[in-house]
Amino acid sequence: MKTIVITGCSTGFGFQAAQVFANRGDKVFATMRDLDGKNSEAAAQLREASPNISVVELDVHSDASVESASAAILEGGVAPDVLINNAGQMYVGIAEAFTADEFSRQLDINVVGIHRVNRGLLPAMRSAGKGLIINVSSVAGRFGAPFFSIYHASKWAVEGYSLGMRRELASSGVDVVVVEPGPFSTELFGQSPKPKDADGRAETYPEIVPETFEAMGKAFEGMFKDPNVPTDPIDVVNTFVSLADSEAGTRPFRSVVGVDIGVRARNESDELHEGPFLEAMGLTDFARLKS
Repeated sequence: MKTIVITGCSTGFGFQAAQVFANRGDKVFATMRDLDGKNSEAAAQLREASPNISVVELDVHSDASVESASAAILEGGVAPDVLINNAGQMYVGIAEAFTADEFSRQLDINVVGIHRVNRGLLPAMRSAGKGLIINVSSVAGRFGAPFFSIYHASKWAVEGYSLGMRRELASSGVDVVVVEPGPFSTELFGQSPKPKDADGRAETYPEIVPETFEAMGKAFEGMFKDPNVPTDPIDVVNTFVSLADSEAGTRPFRSVVGVDIGVRARNESDELHEGPFLEAMGLTDFARLKS
């Protein structure tokens, strides 16, 4: 039995992952925000799904919420074996139309939110001398496309943050990996915040820009309806399970799931440069996970 902590469990990958891990006998802390409000039904469903699931209030956007949730999770004195940083949002629209505050919120949720949770639980994991952190990135953290600039920025940041921490934590026995889902049929797309654009900047762009944005939306809808395209969220959940069960020191840093849009090939190319870089910088000791 493992102790699993998952953020963003009200919908999508997190909701399914909590049940899959619990049903196989793991102790799961399924976290989400607004337990007594809009997510109360999801929380009730998870509690009813398995006695192995404990639902904990956690808003990655709040220092106080993360600190309180971390204390509750660690109350029994057991460090998490696996932490899955899954919570996030996807801001979509013309980049210029987003205000600096909107951009900052995207980064705070998707990047700083992961950091808050890590800070809350890492001391216990390092003290235990083992553990796995899975940061949910995206194929969007490996390329750039119009209308996703704000989201791209957050996921590219997750990639760099995770790779650096993988090196820092190797000597403590804590492994850090990222999972890079392609487009999946979760609530992420339906709940994507758009720019408020109070000063009408989007309207000043050439007509081809909004037309392309609308066409991209329809293309994603068609992709999700196509049974031959791998967009079932369970594929991502199965990847979480596979990484959790893999022997320490054998896990790949990046795992692409679903439609990869050429990302697997890019990852393979990058891996060729990792060893020489660490060697040139005299950091080869940081490449090996302490057993």
